[in-house]
Amino acid sequence: MNQPIKEAADLLRNSRYTTAFSGAGISVESGIPPFRGATGLWSKYDPIVLDIDYFHENSLESWQVIKEIFYDFFGKARPNMAHQVLAAMEQAGLLKNIITQNIDNLHQRAGSREVYEFHGNSRELVCTKCGKRYTVEEVDLENLPVSCTECGGLIKPNFIFFGEGIPPLAYQKSVEAAQKADVFLVIGTTGEIMPASQLPHLAKSSGAKIIEVNIEPSNYTHSITDIFLQGKATEMMKALEGELGIGV
Repeated sequence: MNQPIKEAADLLRNSRYTTAFSGAGISVESGIPPFRGATGLWSKYDPIVLDIDYFHENSLESWQVIKEIFYDFFGKARPNMAHQVLAAMEQAGLLKNIITQNIDNLHQRAGSREVYEFHGNSRELVCTKCGKRYTVEEVDLENLPVSCTECGGLIKPNFIFFGEGIPPLAYQKSVEAAQKADVFLVIGTTGEIMPASQLPHLAKSSGAKIIEVNIEPSNYTHSITDIFLQGKATEMMKALEGELGIGV
């Protein structure tokens, strides 16, 4: 038996309050590329399209890129084994909640119920003028930029653009979860994006053991991580699922 997997499973089995913290790496195996890095989306697209001021001034151009990335492309992604194992852990009472930096809705589609979306989500849209909210099915993405049926204002996806703050409720719940956790399971995030990157440090300083799942060492690995499971998220989570004896 892989000793780190066994040690991680023992921690999870005996935990009183486990929180998972996911980043782009968990969704890569669902076909969603990360934003940063040599093959990231920002190597193909200019991130200026997600700057909130630029979006208001150049709404058609921004919306054309947003539609291509987040709806034409991301919309085809499906939850993978790592998402499914987390949902099974929650159902088995081994996981209290998930804090995710991702906006792809894959945790919910896998069956996870207690998900705090730190950066918002792409399945919901909001009018920047009157605040009316829409599901993606309720808007016409063939007629860009998208306008509000109530007031005619500009609609944007309800995820965080550059220049916007973290959703207050998601922030509050995420901080509370990090402070309560005695095990904090970090999956697929390198710890580069503030302020999300501080949550594992908050959990550690509050007494949590840190289990990290990443392909390569991250900013956490040699500073706060207690058990490093190096490998693909799907493979490491499947191994944990087997050791924990929960079915997916």
